[in-house]
Amino acid sequence: GPPMLETGIRGRASCPVTQNNTAAAMGSGALPVLATPAVAALVEEAAWKSVQPFLAQGQGTVGTLLRLNHTAATPLGGAVTAETELTAIDRRRLVFRFTVRDAAGPVADGEHERFVVDTGKFLAKAAARGKAE
Repeated sequence: GPPMLETGIRGRASCPVTQNNTAAAMGSGALPVLATPAVAALVEEAAWKSVQPFLAQGQGTVGTLLRLNHTAATPLGGAVTAETELTAIDRRRLVFRFTVRDAAGPVADGEHERFVVDTGKFLAKAAARGKAE
């Protein structure tokens, strides 16, 4: 059968700090350092890509919760790597722990939750919200 979704699955994603993902560019602050929303996106990328191969055809995941401690600033020209681990599975709810590092050491850590969804149904529901008056 298909590979099983189980705890211990690890994910990884990296990105450079560029003009486009600084706090100043993203509107999350005034400084030319890596924006917290960019860290969040990197964590989500590492998490979703790590579990996607284990899902059924037509399934995906959506992020529902993110608790992120952003403890160090990464300057322009630096790079960060997020590492996630799937630590719990509760039916469709997936819980990940994560750490983010740059060349100097830890940058962020926390917990992220995603839900397994039926892509077609999920998009239909989203479209219906768009029509709400």
